[in-house]
Amino acid sequence: MAAASLASAAVMLAAGFPLVAAHEHHNVTHIDPGVPIGATMYVHMTLQTFTWGILFPIGMVLGLTKSKYHVPLQSVGIVLSLFGSYLGHHHGGREYPATVHGLMAKIIFVLLLTQASLGIFLKLHIMETTVRPHIRRAHKVVGVLYPIVGWTQMLFGVATALNFCRGGNLGQCAAHYIMGSAFIAYAAILVIMLNVGGAWLKRTGFSQEMLDSTVITVWGIINTFTEHHGGPWTHKDMQHTMMGVLWWAGGMLGMFLSRKGQRSFVPAIIIVFTGWGMSAHEQDLMISSKIHALFGYALIAAGVLRVVEVCFVLHDGPSDSAHIRIFQHLPPYLLVLGGTLFISATNEEMHNANDRGIDHVSYALFDFSLSFLIYLVITFLVHLYQNTGRNAAANRGGVDQAPEAGYSQLATRGGDPDADGPEAYELTEHGSDDDAVKIGGEDEVDWIGNGEHRGGGGGVRL
Repeated sequence: MAAASLASAAVMLAAGFPLVAAHEHHNVTHIDPGVPIGATMYVHMTLQTFTWGILFPIGMVLGLTKSKYHVPLQSVGIVLSLFGSYLGHHHGGREYPATVHGLMAKIIFVLLLTQASLGIFLKLHIMETTVRPHIRRAHKVVGVLYPIVGWTQMLFGVATALNFCRGGNLGQCAAHYIMGSAFIAYAAILVIMLNVGGAWLKRTGFSQEMLDSTVITVWGIINTFTEHHGGPWTHKDMQHTMMGVLWWAGGMLGMFLSRKGQRSFVPAIIIVFTGWGMSAHEQDLMISSKIHALFGYALIAAGVLRVVEVCFVLHDGPSDSAHIRIFQHLPPYLLVLGGTLFISATNEEMHNANDRGIDHVSYALFDFSLSFLIYLVITFLVHLYQNTGRNAAANRGGVDQAPEAGYSQLATRGGDPDADGPEAYELTEHGSDDDAVKIGGEDEVDWIGNGEHRGGGGGVRL
């Protein structure tokens, strides 16, 4: 059934790709902001945001936990994405020329078709000792890319719909979108490490601050040499360049202080200093200055609270994933808020809001609301990872890497039983999640892992 659904989705993708590739963008050369967007395009936006912002990330998590719902959910997502793309090319209202959003759509179609094809191959269970391990790894890598690709395409979509980031505004747009997204990604990493990364940090001997400081150092070096593009230096060029110097200088100090698994205050202080710089970053419009100031205040608060967490809540020790304090959610949430504010603070966005009579309070309240939704998605996905598939069974039974209730893992020829993806778990008949599962004859599977199998049965391939 799962293989059939994947095959159907792949066929639909193959049939729909020529339509996307041949789309002529209505033979227009520019976007007319005076023309309404149109109801069909709003449906396209809503459907694709739901599919790529919620549905596919959930499917990715279910794949990582080897859940039986992974394949059906991803198949539904492929169909919805294909339908949403069709709407994006068959609409009334505002017309759009060829843009990076359209180019990214073609890349996404190739990605979807590749992922579906890899999934079908894995479902066939052929070449298990030669080709299949490589296909499994490729399938996982492509799946993990979905949230990143979806987020990028959503940003491209907003810029295209509102005719932003074209011509001389491209560089400024890219800076805001990349840095804002980086803060949100950093927050997501902090949430992941807070909930499920403690064991990995302990095993590798790193502290979270060592990882943070390393990334900050690399990013600071890049920023130092990419913020001035020739010509006279402006105050913005100097501020952005010195921000890069701050990051690599502080990052190297953080790397030194974080050696041998020690905690450090440095990454948090760098965020505080960055926030202070942004809060004093004067802009042409009052609304722009206010939003940039709020962005800076959010970073300052995140950095200060991170120092409090490391030094006074955890007392320089590692986080305990089994006993997470509510306070520990404040720094990553504020980073999400800061990233959301910065993404929405480009020159064109600020002028658009000002022209529409939107004040900084209303604009900020919208950003606050959006940051709540983004943090909800992040924390929900982490919660889902901890409580679905093999992780749910492990939590119920107290055994790591237990198979999902209602599924038995396919027999493997040696190697790690976790090496297979979700396709290795085939549906079996069962009475309840707490009972052993009957698989023909007298064979039983003891989900807890402490009992003996009756009969000669091992893994079963259906």
